[in-house]
Amino acid sequence: MANADERRFDVLRAIVADYVSNQEPVGSKAIVERHNLGVSSATVRNDMATLEEEGYITQPHTSAGRVPTDKGYRLFVDRLSEIKPLSTAERKAITTFLDSGTDLDDVLRRSVRLLAQLTRQVAVVQYPMLTNAKVRHLEVVPLTPARLMLVLIADNGRVDQRTVDLGDVVSEADVTRLRTVLNTAMSGRRLNEAAARVAELPDQAPGELRDALIRVTTVLVESLAEHPEERLVLGGTANLTRNVADFPGSLRQVLEALEEQVVVLKLLAAARNPGAITVRIGEENEDEQMRSTSVVSIGYGQDMVLGGMGVVGPTRMDYPGTIAAVRAVANYVGQILHGR
Repeated sequence: MANADERRFDVLRAIVADYVSNQEPVGSKAIVERHNLGVSSATVRNDMATLEEEGYITQPHTSAGRVPTDKGYRLFVDRLSEIKPLSTAERKAITTFLDSGTDLDDVLRRSVRLLAQLTRQVAVVQYPMLTNAKVRHLEVVPLTPARLMLVLIADNGRVDQRTVDLGDVVSEADVTRLRTVLNTAMSGRRLNEAAARVAELPDQAPGELRDALIRVTTVLVESLAEHPEERLVLGGTANLTRNVADFPGSLRQVLEALEEQVVVLKLLAAARNPGAITVRIGEENEDEQMRSTSVVSIGYGQDMVLGGMGVVGPTRMDYPGTIAAVRAVANYVGQILHGR
């Protein structure tokens, strides 16, 4: 890129930084005073005129400074040469806070709270997608001679616990046989495949186990299915109300859209690769209700994407800091779930 283009990008970067920080339109004099660009105020004015002509900045009203447009934010994000690193204290706090999670539900709730606090935006975490998960193990625990607890453990960290009334007494030896038969059919298989294998078991079972297997497999097939009502965890919605001016006439629409899980799931859908950040800015969001927002999202997981997470906020956001926070939390959540 030519020197003039580099200089104009430096001017754009200064406008983005000041506007994100102060929420006030930025003038050439302020840029010269606050940023060591090594050029005169006249040169900065000329560069701002060019940036405005090319659609990267705009003048909200006469005699005001300039503010970035969606196109300007996009150029800024695309050319981020480095992401603001989290401090050692921040990284340690993230690790300590998430490691204290007792189970998958707790880890995801903690992740949402942490992301909302770090970014001061709305945080969203998608539950691990069961279609990608495999059965790690099924534990069968006798509660009474005629009642069992089934604990299904998936390799994405999900644990599902169900009880089964058998209608008749079964021996410890039969419980052991049930455990072996079920794990042989399910372990290491994707959940939909495991459901199909489990459904076939009663027809193949010896007579003395058939009634118990029918009851157990009926519960297991339901447990292996998706649970749409558990797909998302949302937190920090009140953060959007701190700066209502960032959403002129549209904050209510944004809040309504966030209540619709389908809309938010679409926003996270681009997060296909672990560690790959996606940033959608303003008009780049398909849903009309979300076009005053930016969405920073990522897929979490180690070897494969288990689900998506991210933040929703105004286009006037601290992109370097937000990207760093989203990436760090996703990385730690992936490590925690991988180790469980």
